[in-house]
Amino acid sequence: MKRRKFILALGGATAWPLAARAQQGERMRRIGVLTNLAAADPLGRQRIGALLQGLEQLGWIEGRTLTIDIRWEADDLESSRRHAAELVALAPEVIFAATTANVEALRQATRSLPIVFAGVSDPVGAGLVASLPQPGGNITGFALTEYGISVKWLELLKEVAPRVARVGVLSALGATPGIGQLAAMQGVAPSFRLELTPLVVGTTGEIEAAVTAFSRAAKGGLVVTTGTVLQANRELIVALVARHSLPAVYPFRAYVSAGGLLSYGVEITDLFLRAASYVDRILKGDKPADLPVQAPTKYNLVVNLKTAKALGLTIPSTLLARADEVIE
Repeated sequence: MKRRKFILALGGATAWPLAARAQQGERMRRIGVLTNLAAADPLGRQRIGALLQGLEQLGWIEGRTLTIDIRWEADDLESSRRHAAELVALAPEVIFAATTANVEALRQATRSLPIVFAGVSDPVGAGLVASLPQPGGNITGFALTEYGISVKWLELLKEVAPRVARVGVLSALGATPGIGQLAAMQGVAPSFRLELTPLVVGTTGEIEAAVTAFSRAAKGGLVVTTGTVLQANRELIVALVARHSLPAVYPFRAYVSAGGLLSYGVEITDLFLRAASYVDRILKGDKPADLPVQAPTKYNLVVNLKTAKALGLTIPSTLLARADEVIE
């Protein structure tokens, strides 16, 4: 915590001369932000906070050198398109976006305003960029994961719960990443001797019904894919899994912090922090077409021993040795 306060203080200190110049006549710059989680969601606030922290470290202070227009809860196609149109109408110099759906909505709204993303799976496959090294067009950013990471989720589930024979794959309705991740798992499930059951949900009620119904058969486990409705309901999902004694693997640490068993994936908050560097470069004159899409540099394995004990599972020592974080 002290280190974080120091970083924030340092960011403010280094930014002050630029802020002072802005107050003396330098024009304020404007960016837009389109994000999938709600403003009241602590995880959403944390991620946007990381973006703002990164901008502050680079000298961009909201209200002094930068005007920031944020649209929260762009969590479905309709809301994404509505918020995207609102932001484009404000004519910002850069728009930052999270999730494939949000970037696609912005791409439909503008082919000229620069767009920087964080947390998008397979931007090439989604048609958002031409290639990772040379994105072309007006879009670039920091990719989340390849769909193949879901194979690792299956492997980890089988490692911590060898008796699992049936796996429910929880995915968000209409979420492209979830579809791709399921397809990758279906390709290898026979080699793990696992039967996969797709559980596609679009609402809180559907999540509860799907998990409850799946839990009725024996030897079940759960894999949660990436998707806004799932992240927004992470505490509900973790509670349902605990209620039905299902071993589960998650894509993000936030689930394990809420009491989930195990997660393996990229820390999205870090991607938001890193994305500030591209916003900065575009504000200083760089073009998105010239900024290569950055692939993840680190995947974190997080294990919750308390949850493992409650499920009657013994986490293998080899897995604990590989873990980046163990919650006891």
